[in-house]
Amino acid sequence: MTTTSDTKLSMKLFIDTNAGKVLFAEAEKDCVDFLFHILSLPLGTLISLIKEKGMSGSFPNLYESVENLKETYIQSNQCKDILLKPESSVGISAVPFLLLNDNVATLKKTFYGCSSSTSHSTVSDGPNARCTSCNSSLSRKLNYVAPPVENGAVAATGGFVKDVVTYMVMDDLVVKPMSTISCIALLNKFNVRDVGVLEEEVVSFGMEEALELLKTSFESKTVLTSVFMSRVRGAK
Repeated sequence: MTTTSDTKLSMKLFIDTNAGKVLFAEAEKDCVDFLFHILSLPLGTLISLIKEKGMSGSFPNLYESVENLKETYIQSNQCKDILLKPESSVGISAVPFLLLNDNVATLKKTFYGCSSSTSHSTVSDGPNARCTSCNSSLSRKLNYVAPPVENGAVAATGGFVKDVVTYMVMDDLVVKPMSTISCIALLNKFNVRDVGVLEEEVVSFGMEEALELLKTSFESKTVLTSVFMSRVRGAK
């Protein structure tokens, strides 16, 4: 799916009204793709996304140190964006919130050729390398064409997981396929004897909530409760 700042995802929360917390959420493929995609984001990208939200710890200081370091101190064959805006090595396309903002790489492969001659075969994945034939910069952007799908192969629909099932997302972001047995086991685990205390609430979330989920996942094991319960109560 194409993602913009207006993109919204949704999940159905199952809330224990006695305990005042989210037990789990029922989520479709798009939500799970977003959550799993977080694992592919380089650390520099993660920090750039959530440092403005008051990320705790010292990693933001490292990020800001690179930001504030003058080019005078950077090696001539290096670029600050390698650390500040690193590209993910996972080539997953069509993932919800793939572009959370302009700092996130588009995951498209980019290669560069010799700026002086098209006949020189040296290629790099960064524009700061030098041609081995003439020592010119490899700054000429080349067009990457993905190979065709092999005969008999089934084209993927995009994202990471299949959409043939519904998924269960726990409060601590454990994700598994949803089934009646897994729901019953979870209710027993949390000692919920009366299903009448469970309340279903569908919540939609966009970029702001996505960043909050990302930040909270580093700080808490009750992520869904922390991010959504105040919104659910405020809407009533």
